[in-house]
Amino acid sequence: MSEAHGGYYVPHGTHWPIVGSIGLTTLLVGLANFLNGSSVGTTMMVVGLGIVFFMMFGWFGQVIRESESGTYNDQVDKSFRWGMGWFIFSEVMFFAAFFGALFYARIFSVPWLGGADVETNELLWNGWEAMWPTNGPGDVGGEFESMAAWGIPAINTLLLLSSGVTVTFAHWALKKNSRGPLVMWLLATVVLGFSFLALQIFEYTHAYHEMNLTLGSGIYGSTFFMLTGFHGFHVTIGAIMLTVIMLRCAKGHFTPDHHFGFEGVAWYWHFVDVVWLGLFIFVYIL
Repeated sequence: MSEAHGGYYVPHGTHWPIVGSIGLTTLLVGLANFLNGSSVGTTMMVVGLGIVFFMMFGWFGQVIRESESGTYNDQVDKSFRWGMGWFIFSEVMFFAAFFGALFYARIFSVPWLGGADVETNELLWNGWEAMWPTNGPGDVGGEFESMAAWGIPAINTLLLLSSGVTVTFAHWALKKNSRGPLVMWLLATVVLGFSFLALQIFEYTHAYHEMNLTLGSGIYGSTFFMLTGFHGFHVTIGAIMLTVIMLRCAKGHFTPDHHFGFEGVAWYWHFVDVVWLGLFIFVYIL
């Protein structure tokens, strides 16, 4: 069992990290195979995702039980806060790399190919005119339509911004120990989050089947799905975590002075909101 020695918490051994590593590795290898046209890619991704969800369910449940049993102390609470802070920082760097790829393609690569650097243009693709959005020289993937900003993306922006407000209201209710409003505002946040995902699935279906906008549609298609797809994955994880927190609140977990589990998920959700604002501006509008 976990123990606290002299005020310092010593965690017990656990198998969940290796289970999570296996799941993530399977998921990423499957994604790489899928992107390269392998028939096993989809199966590996599904299996990997299933292992990751199994790990999350088991590990989160273990932490919840330990927290509710009073095992943790102030040192653990501080460790959780530092850990969540560094995790969100790593996620900032994750998306910064993808935004950087979009910036490099639009500001440097595409103009170079179009003649901003005459020598590069003549050597690599003479006569091609740069524009954005583009599928690159040679019309890779065929003709496509770009995704308009003032449709589903604008609605999704409103949904996510509203969810940031509702989760804040839920936090205020928790600080006041108002259990009913707390659960109500969390339920509203969960509904808004999953509504966002439903509309994004519809958007992707429309893009693939009616706009010929796919991962294979050149640099615009690949960066569009890379950025919005990974963000959608983060929204999925956040919505699941919010659902768990909502159920815990309904069971009476958390107090006004002891609720970092709630705060950590709220931090993550606000991060997801901010990233979407960047996506909406730089991917859809500009």
